[in-house]
Amino acid sequence: QIQLVESGGGLVQAGGSLRLSCTASKHSFSTYAMGWFRQAPEKEREFVAAISWSGSTYYTDSLKGRFTISADNAKNTNTVYLQMNSLKPEDTAVYYCASRSRGVSYYYGAYEYWGQGTQVTVSS
Repeated sequence: QIQLVESGGGLVQAGGSLRLSCTASKHSFSTYAMGWFRQAPEKEREFVAAISWSGSTYYTDSLKGRFTISADNAKNTNTVYLQMNSLKPEDTAVYYCASRSRGVSYYYGAYEYWGQGTQVTVSS
């Protein structure tokens, strides 16, 4: 069983930045794709960003330039990050880390493992 643990959420003013972290247990990123999704109240879970085992990154178009995904697979730390800059109130959501044993997918249903989520609230 793979466990994903997110951290780094919180309350920030519009225009501020946050960095989310997700640490995975029991596997190496060399065989998995990792993704970030978010879900706002009464909305569907949506794709934010993902990184493949080879380091290729993918973003939803509306967040390109503000959000950056990266991974640290050195020394078995198995941590993926989501750097979020110039945050807007509409970025408010629960952010989830996810993992799958194949290539990157933009569809949340394709991911096999999920973290518990971390709340990000952006005040205006």
